[in-house]
Amino acid sequence: MLANPRWRNGAPWRDPDVLHVLAVGALATLLTAGVLYLWFLWRTWSLARRAPCEPGGAASIVVFGKQLREGRPDREFRWRLRRALALLRRHPQIAVLLTGGHSAGDAHPSEAEVARQWLLSRHPDAAPRVHVETRSRDTVDNLREVRALLPAGPVALLSSRYHLARCAVLAQSLGMDVRLCAAEPALRLSPATAARMALEAGYHLLFVVGRRWALLIGHRRMLSRVS
Repeated sequence: MLANPRWRNGAPWRDPDVLHVLAVGALATLLTAGVLYLWFLWRTWSLARRAPCEPGGAASIVVFGKQLREGRPDREFRWRLRRALALLRRHPQIAVLLTGGHSAGDAHPSEAEVARQWLLSRHPDAAPRVHVETRSRDTVDNLREVRALLPAGPVALLSSRYHLARCAVLAQSLGMDVRLCAAEPALRLSPATAARMALEAGYHLLFVVGRRWALLIGHRRMLSRVS
């Protein structure tokens, strides 16, 4: 597994800041008898259910990558790309920024490059409006990298519905003006989707609680990683 440069010791479970946040998040969940986690789960579900499928006046769209399957987009990634394709066709002035680097140990092209090939094979005239960011390895990295590439003004974040709540809070922590844009036309609950939302709610909780804790104790290193 390739080391993500954001992890201080090469992997998240060896990073003292990550372990610190896990401990604080677990304690907060325990002290609230799980109510805190349930609130984040409701927030994740609520945004997933009501997110629009349009960019809301944004001039740019960030499409989040997803790990490839044998060098190809999986079902969820294809939903994101189909939505981006529809928006490129419907809004001739809009720009799309595809994010996502190489999967660990993967000899295939990056997620963003594969996504660009997928889009342009179906809409080659959109080539001047489709851009890629190939360095990032996760959602925070996606947003850090694209922040410097985007023009001023609001940007639409396009991803799977279960992913949007965390995308929004991460982007806002980086000072971005964002709109949410769902890949799927509607939320369809299934065991797999419910499991993903449950996991996303946990990530969301850890990020918010960890960031507030870092602000409270003045932990500059932890704050620098999300700002």
